[in-house]
Amino acid sequence: MLTFDPMIQIEFPAPDFRFGGEKGQELIWDSIRRRWVRLTPEEWVRQNVVRYLTKAKGYPQSLIAIEKQIRLGELNKRYDVAVYYNARPWLVIECKEDRVPIDQKVLEQILRYNSKLSASYLVLTNGYQHFGWQIAGGRFISLDAFPDWPDFAAMTGK
Repeated sequence: MLTFDPMIQIEFPAPDFRFGGEKGQELIWDSIRRRWVRLTPEEWVRQNVVRYLTKAKGYPQSLIAIEKQIRLGELNKRYDVAVYYNARPWLVIECKEDRVPIDQKVLEQILRYNSKLSASYLVLTNGYQHFGWQIAGGRFISLDAFPDWPDFAAMTGK
């Protein structure tokens, strides 16, 4: 059984997002997808997490994918955020809006996605609560921080 302890502490960078509007909808510029997207509570969390990865942790934007479709059995699903290395997912993040608690149901969702993606790291966030695990040797090791990009580069010899 995976535990929700410890919680990852994140200090999000000061927001410097671009906002717009169209047909009565509030939009936010997504620098990864390079397009305007509808600003929902979940999108706000997703954009802040991506900004954290690129600004605070130094992850390259070119290795981040947002809301890509995967096939799980007969169903088409979309993961929220994945960081890739050598065309393979390395870190997968499931984002929920701030009112959605991070619980067993959310954990089961990311585990289903990872049954297809096989990432080494999983993170769940609602913008306030952040939990993560490293998967190594078939075991789940709780994280107290996002993996550092330089550590990843050293680990892979790149």
